[in-house]
Amino acid sequence: MDDFADRLRAAPQSRLQRGAATEALELARELARRAQLVEEPGTQPREMPDAGMFAAADQIVVAAHDLALVLTDEGQVEQAVGLVEEARKRAGV
Repeated sequence: MDDFADRLRAAPQSRLQRGAATEALELARELARRAQLVEEPGTQPREMPDAGMFAAADQIVVAAHDLALVLTDEGQVEQAVGLVEEARKRAGV
């Protein structure tokens, strides 16, 4: 996850505009959603706002760290790592 965030930070604006930032935001939102479902079961998860393409890397880091704090099952951790890897590949960074 940190590697993906670092690659996003180093990516040119044109790459971010071609979809890398959108992919990153979608990942951050999914990670945040999963964390909220664990922390607040039975409530509707709030959607992470779009803070702009240059903030997408930081949003991933925050959401991933929040999720890591609440996961207790290794299978869930592996799923989250898989989500990050898939998003990195789709983002092309």
